[in-house]
Amino acid sequence: MRTRPLKVALLGCGVVGSEVARIMTTHADDLTQRIGAPVELAGVAVRRPSKVREGIDPALITTDATALLKRGDIDIAIEVIGGIEPARTLITTAFEHGISVVSANKALLAQDGAALHAAAEQQGRDLYYEAAVAGAIPLVRPLRESLAGDKINRVMGIVNGTTNFILDKMDSTGAGYQEALDEATALGYAEADPTADVEGYDAAAKAAILAGIAFHTRVRLDDVYREGMTEVSAADFASAKRMGCTIKLLAILERAADGESVTARVHPAMIPLSHPLASVREAYNAVFVEAEAAGRLMFYGPGAGGAPTASAVLGDLVAVARNKLAEATGPGESAYTQLPVSTMGEVVTRYHISLDVADKPGVLAQVATTFAEHGVSIDTVRQQGKDGEASLVVVTHRAPDAALSGTVEALRKLDTVRGVASIMRVEGE
Repeated sequence: MRTRPLKVALLGCGVVGSEVARIMTTHADDLTQRIGAPVELAGVAVRRPSKVREGIDPALITTDATALLKRGDIDIAIEVIGGIEPARTLITTAFEHGISVVSANKALLAQDGAALHAAAEQQGRDLYYEAAVAGAIPLVRPLRESLAGDKINRVMGIVNGTTNFILDKMDSTGAGYQEALDEATALGYAEADPTADVEGYDAAAKAAILAGIAFHTRVRLDDVYREGMTEVSAADFASAKRMGCTIKLLAILERAADGESVTARVHPAMIPLSHPLASVREAYNAVFVEAEAAGRLMFYGPGAGGAPTASAVLGDLVAVARNKLAEATGPGESAYTQLPVSTMGEVVTRYHISLDVADKPGVLAQVATTFAEHGVSIDTVRQQGKDGEASLVVVTHRAPDAALSGTVEALRKLDTVRGVASIMRVEGE
């Protein structure tokens, strides 16, 4: 066993970074045995050096991350700063100085993953990022390595714990969106500004990363169709229950039937209670993978939090350290298929549409005609009327999303339609 330690630079020491440092310290002997050499925390780059960080030697703290990477003895850098800059510059600096990188930065990888992989390959270094998607759940490595010999056709999952907590509370207690969000904030599941979560930006970044790995093609954040879940209402959950469904914010990644393109999208959707994802509660994450040979697989567990995310970071640290000792690198970017990413309009799906209409003869026929004119077949219709007003709930058969969107726009223009109360896709059947 090698006795000279591998030296690690920790970039960022917030919730995740402090847990990484703690585990490296408390499990140092185990890590040594698993890697084949000791790993030593050689420096911790932070923004606020005066903050007390329990268990971390103050002598390791620095505000100059660049100087830490350039000092010449660092083997591995762990980036848990988040955001685009300075993380991007620091990661490329690490590669230029012969340092492999473990990152938890989903936003950066979704935006500039291709460039970072190219920089790592040019310098013969590793870039690992299991912690960037779904926290402690082993997902990136199984897709990138365990299923490397298979063909993945679809990935559908809950990849944001905050939104799943909110929707679960709305479903189980009948709470409204704001009430459920307030509870999530009080419990620490939601940030003071929850926009990244509830508007789907966080899930979209993770979707871009997963799609690129699953389909061996480059998918950027801008390629991912995104809808938030702030408009989901108690009435939507009531309709979902009548259909034997619940509502989840889903990341859905699909290979086209002809294999010539892929799609990546994030939006709320109704899914049957019989689907495994329907039973994912609280702030947990789960990802459902459909592969040609392996069949259907589900990965489930805590998707966020300091300790779970640190677990994924340390798993990558062990893998990268082993590669370093073997003078090898692990798998890099695989984008050989170069498949185009189709627009949302080309996605084939089902819709659940709730309309406020006039309660008079001929309305249903007029609505049905509008669907027919846009080539969308109706599966079921439910109508309730009272005092000259009525609600009409239409569930469609599968059709291109563009045709469904066109139908909704045409419905809005009908004199008998007073409003489109709710639009939601139906998935997982």
